[in-house]
Formats: sequence, structure tokens, C-alpha cells
Amino acid sequence: MKRRVLYSLVALALGVNLLIGARMFSSSAAGQKDSPYPNIELFSYVMEKVRKDYVDGENLTYQQLVHGALKGMLNTLDPHSEFMDAEKYKELQNDTQGAFGGLGIVISMRDNFITVVAPMEDSPGFKAGILTGDRIVKIDGRSTDNMTLQEAVKTLRGEPGTQVKITIFRPSSGLTREHTLTRAIINVDMVKDINGKKEFPLGENRIGYVRLVQFGEKTSDDLNVALKKLKSQGMQALILDLRWNPGGLLEQAVDVCEKFLPRGELVVTTEGRNPAQNSVRRAMGRGDLLNGMPIVVLVNMGSASASEIVAGCLQDLKRAVILGEKTFGKGSVQSILPLHDGSALRLTTAKYYTPSHKVIHKEGITPDIVVTMTEQEELDLILRRTPGGVESLDEGDRERVRNAPDPQLERAMDLLKGITLFTQRAPESESRVAQGVKAGKVAAAVR
Repeated sequence: MKRRVLYSLVALALGVNLLIGARMFSSSAAGQKDSPYPNIELFSYVMEKVRKDYVDGENLTYQQLVHGALKGMLNTLDPHSEFMDAEKYKELQNDTQGAFGGLGIVISMRDNFITVVAPMEDSPGFKAGILTGDRIVKIDGRSTDNMTLQEAVKTLRGEPGTQVKITIFRPSSGLTREHTLTRAIINVDMVKDINGKKEFPLGENRIGYVRLVQFGEKTSDDLNVALKKLKSQGMQALILDLRWNPGGLLEQAVDVCEKFLPRGELVVTTEGRNPAQNSVRRAMGRGDLLNGMPIVVLVNMGSASASEIVAGCLQDLKRAVILGEKTFGKGSVQSILPLHDGSALRLTTAKYYTPSHKVIHKEGITPDIVVTMTEQEELDLILRRTPGGVESLDEGDRERVRNAPDPQLERAMDLLKGITLFTQRAPESESRVAQGVKAGKVAAAVR
């Protein structure tokens, strides 16, 4: 009996010892994975091994190996982060300081494909009929399978007047097409009326219409001019069209929101792991320029970035009805961090959040009222918006495109028509109620 108890105690002790040993080993392994020193030692060993033993490595430098490692490290994070050597960083600085030639298509990485967010109006890509969601599968005959987003942007850009050949795959139709496009300086009017001009006539039922093409440096000022013209004509409701608007400057998105909100209202926040990346943007303008006038904002898959900030803000604060299709979902902040050797990091450091703290990135903005459009309806609308687009068609197609429906705009018009009719009749109803109450008081006094 004693021997059995002794064996049991020894077995228990061994079990506890094994358990403690396993936990210590697991903890040690986990700690090693997240400890910098053994991993730096591993990196140094591999770098030295490559430099000494790689068969074609006679001219390899430590800088080449380190830069290659940094590029690989940044590329594993997300499509928007990258390591830029000194030459590439200088190119970026030149791009932000001066003009460059391009195709006028905003691209992003989606499901590991170079994907068109939206073509910019009046640009070569727009005139070629390239649509939101199209995948660029080849550039000048080179496959984009292993191409980074930044490499694609660099390859598409070039001297104005030069040509580039791109192969487009359209998932919705399964068709692949090749386009030879001529690069151009992209100059776009950021704010347009329903006819693609800057006249801003007032529509039926006193409903105004303004289309924001992109959020550039003058978007807010041009919107001010448009709203003044429409208000002077007696506007009672507004349609703000953000379809195929790929975004632009954050400050302009905040300025646009300010025109429809009370001073001090929250517009958007940015949040990152580093508290220095956190920011709060509030409306600091003169207050709601439309004094609560009904607004419908039109969005679709081509609405991205700054467009999503505006739509998300006005939706959260119940200042506008959002109508159309779910937006693209580009809501991250990239910071440029210069390094001591002239290189730099482009690093995703924060994300945008709407006033109710909904994340925009990869989620997009879901409309209050979902109204879809067919691919043909979208193509017809793009042709109508393209200068000379309708005129380029055969005579039979011209009439069809001119009269093609825009279900989203039509639905917005009907919605605002109903709201304005109701608000016009409401004062009459209130007046009748007030007269009834007054009459009741008089009758009571007589009795």
C-alpha cells in the first residue's frame, strides 16, 4: 500500500515538473519570437552568409542587402507602406512640388490586384472608358502579378505626350481589353453642375445639384460659389454627387463638411498606435450655410478616401441622406518619414474614423438607401459626362445615351421632392392646429 502511494506521489511530481518545463519552454520560445536581439543576430548571420557565399554576390554591398530587406519588410505590411531609397524619395518630392504626366486613374491594391478606384474626369483613362473595379493586369506588356502599387504608379506616370499600353480585365463582364493611352497633364475642374459646366442652374422643385469631381486645393472655394448661385435662385434642397470621386486633400474634405454643420461639430478623427498620429477635426466655419436644408449625397464604389470622410460625417450627424452603393473603403493615413541616409519610409500610421467612430478603411460607407446601377447604365452616364463622349458615338447610340436613365439621381430627386412638399405643408397644418386651439379657448371663455 505504501509503495503504491509512493509511486503515485512520484508520478504526480514528474507530471508537475513536465508541465512547468513545457510552460517555461513555451514562454521562452514566445519571448524569443518578439525579442529584438536574437532576431537581429539571425538577420546579421543571414546577411553575412549571403554576402560571402551567394554565387553572383561579388559586388553585393551591405547597403544593397539592407535596403532589399527593408523593402521586403515594408511590403509585408500593407499595399500603401514602402521603403524608398534616396532616388525614389527624391522622385516623390518632385511629384509633390511640380506637375507630372499621367493617365488620370486612381489605383489601389485590392485582393492582390492593381485595381482602379476611379478615373479622373477629362483624363486619358476616363476618355478610354476605364471604370471603377477594373484590374490592370499588364503595363507595357509586363504582368502586374508581382508588381507593387508604388511600382505600378511609377510605370504609369511619365512625360506628357508619351504613350503607355495597359491591359485591363473587367471582373463584372470577364472581358480583357488593351488600351494604348497618351499621358497628359491632368487638369480637372473640381466642382461641376449637372451639365458638366460651372453654371449651376436650379432644377425642378427648386432642387440644386453639385458634383464634386475631386478634393483639390480649390474644391471648397468653388463649392462656395456654386452654393451662392443656387441659393440666389431660391434653392430648397441639394443633391451633392460624390460618385467616382477618388478623394484628395483631407483639409478640403473637412472644409466641405463645414458648410453644412454647426461650428464645433466633429467631422473626422485619425487614430494610430503612436499618440502623435491622433487628431480630431471639427467644423470651424461660419455654421450651416444652408440652414438645415435637406441634402442627399450620392455615392458608389468609385467614392473613396475624402469622399468617404464627407459621406460618413454627414450620415453620422444625420445632416444628409446617403444614397447609392457602398463606397470603396480607403481610409488610412500614410506618413513620410525621412531617414539619415536620404532614404525614407512611407508608413501607414493611422486610420480615419467617422464621428460615431466607424472605421472607413476596408469597410467603406454603406448608404442609407441602396440604389444599384447596371454596368451599362454606368457606362452611359460616364459617356454623358465625358467631353465629346456622346458625339463620338454612332447616331443610333447617341440618342440612347442622351436618354439613358440615372436611377440614383432620379431616386434622390423623388426623395427630396417628397421632403420639400411635406415641409411646405407642415406650416399650414400647424397653422390649422393653432387656429383650432384658439377657437377652443374662445368657446370655453364664452361658456
